[in-house]
Amino acid sequence: MRLSEREEAILAGEEGRPRRFALEQQLAVGRFYDAGDFVEITQAHVMGDGEALGEAGVELIEGFVADGPAACRCLVPTVTDPRGVDAKSCRGLGQPPGALERERRIVAAFEAMGIMMTDTCINYQTIMPPLPGEHLAFGDTGSVIYANSVAGARSNFEGGAAALWAALTGRVPRYGYHLPDQRRGTRAFRVKVQPKALVDWGVLGGVIGRRLKSYWEVPVLLGIESSPGSDALKHFGAALASYGSTPLFHIAGITPEAPDEAAAFQGPVPVAEEVTPSDVEAFFDSFALEDPAVDLVVFAAPQLSLFELRSLAALLDGKRLHEKTALLAATSPEIARAAERMGLTARIEAAGGRILEGVCFYQSYAREMGEANNWRRLVTNSAKLANIIGGYGYQPALASMERCVAAAVEGRLR
Repeated sequence: MRLSEREEAILAGEEGRPRRFALEQQLAVGRFYDAGDFVEITQAHVMGDGEALGEAGVELIEGFVADGPAACRCLVPTVTDPRGVDAKSCRGLGQPPGALERERRIVAAFEAMGIMMTDTCINYQTIMPPLPGEHLAFGDTGSVIYANSVAGARSNFEGGAAALWAALTGRVPRYGYHLPDQRRGTRAFRVKVQPKALVDWGVLGGVIGRRLKSYWEVPVLLGIESSPGSDALKHFGAALASYGSTPLFHIAGITPEAPDEAAAFQGPVPVAEEVTPSDVEAFFDSFALEDPAVDLVVFAAPQLSLFELRSLAALLDGKRLHEKTALLAATSPEIARAAERMGLTARIEAAGGRILEGVCFYQSYAREMGEANNWRRLVTNSAKLANIIGGYGYQPALASMERCVAAAVEGRLR
């Protein structure tokens, strides 16, 4: 790889051990992917919850901090993905002993590095939305695919510690979705069913994601008749990335790099595969509960927007949760403050629901919480969460927000 004078100096240790360590990791990645050089970034989004980092990761960043601020301060604006513990709401959830203390250590180290503790996977909705052509280092798959597809920015999946290395060096290897040629569509999907509810958009993302075979495939949707909103594209992208491991999609006539079909493919349009109502129905059926009794309803993955919380509050007005069913809704700290100010939190809590701030359910020691609370049968409107949560010992079902709330009130999914 071609290195600038600054990069040579970092590798020589002239800017301290943490930056040298970070650039060495990035150099190995860049060489693996045949990157020609590095590209400077404008912001980073770091996944750094207690489960993701583990004890070794916490000790590593604490070691960086010990080298002093000149060596460990991030070079670009850097924000965080959800935490593993909400200190305000962790009591009674059954998270493991020591989880909160580990989070406190992570927060202390990150703050010393100049990282802003935004604790959200929807940073594009609540902090600073990216701009077209902006090069980023985003870690969360949902934030990456939204930034690439909806905002027209440029980022690979910088998961794990990769976004932290980028924050320390201010750059990433120039490969993958930082390159114009990589962003052209590769597969066409003719959509024969128009999504309505947010869960429908998530299911559409899951249906297409299950058909993809590679990180490098870029699906293009044809036949979407009207522009969806930010929450709809959030659910679609999060599910598509979860099932298909792809960081980019185009919707012809809607997303910024696809004003029409030819532009999306940067050339001839391939034969389109159909997505039919029966495909959607089969996807829903794959998450059917054998026992309709419901232990837990979760709204998370991605975190909820203010509009989603408003919808949830309206559905819960005048109702009370079933005595054997819990309801949790995760959102960002900024949206949580707004929800409190507007009275949405009080309405949700009056029905027995709980808002979790700055966390996401599956990143919050979900297995331990399930065992502690005897939670097994889980209903959600998030296709992404349904995909992930089975690995933590749950039996998930997918339903609209309306049906989720009805299940929480009745104690069973109808």
